Amino acid sequence: MSASKPLPPSRLLSSAHDLADASGKVILRHFRKPIAVDNKAGGSAFDPVTEADRAGERAIRRRLAALHPDHGILGEELGHQRSASPYTWVIDPIDGTRAFITGMPLWGTLIGVTHDGVARVGMMDQPYTRERIWSAGGSTVWRSVDGRSRKVKTAPCGRLVDARLTSTSPDLFAKPSEAAAFAELKARARLTRFGGDCYAYCLLAAGHIDIVVESGLQPYDIVALIPIIEGAGGIVTTWEGGRAENGGRIVACGDRRLHATALEILAKA
Repeated sequence: MSASKPLPPSRLLSSAHDLADASGKVILRHFRKPIAVDNKAGGSAFDPVTEADRAGERAIRRRLAALHPDHGILGEELGHQRSASPYTWVIDPIDGTRAFITGMPLWGTLIGVTHDGVARVGMMDQPYTRERIWSAGGSTVWRSVDGRSRKVKTAPCGRLVDARLTSTSPDLFAKPSEAAAFAELKARARLTRFGGDCYAYCLLAAGHIDIVVESGLQPYDIVALIPIIEGAGGIVTTWEGGRAENGGRIVACGDRRLHATALEILAKA
């Protein structure tokens, strides 16, 4: 498929649903059951991975080989399968492995598609709660536990003093300057909650959270979430205000006025 004749977003979205169905069945076999946990990090650090992570990604890659054999793939567990195609599927089979291994349902499967490096389609699937949220441009849709789907929008919140702030963990801010910038946001926000991983970004898209701030993200942590947030009316960038596809230090807001305030504070880092 050449860059001059892009695939319809609806076709890519249909494939994303197929991938989520395939991976969800595999991952759920392991959830809240005894499972070995390996550590991908060295030394005293802890970066967990399980057979559920690996099996979920293998299931996605098998389906992609049938659906879009010429597309590239970037996955957390099995690396980068490069291609001459302008399309790359950016996947994280379990975003929130720490939540997964502790039995908490605040994890999800992230499936994103970039075209020439720009995120175009995004999906987060939570097979245990049977929730799925997606966007292929124009709107963001949430399928609830009852099977009903509805369009969602971010909440208007122009002032930090009114904002609901989240981050997966304060440990993400390893540099003192980053920790200080986040501490200022936290001190000025209405409330702060930790935990959530990808689920928090989806709650932002649905209007339940106003700002998510994190650091040290990889592309597979954020690419799928970009269309979801943008389709719901929100904005997600780096702390410097640039595109977020490459990960790094990320800030997502439901309201552009709040985003502008956050960038001013985060610039101090």
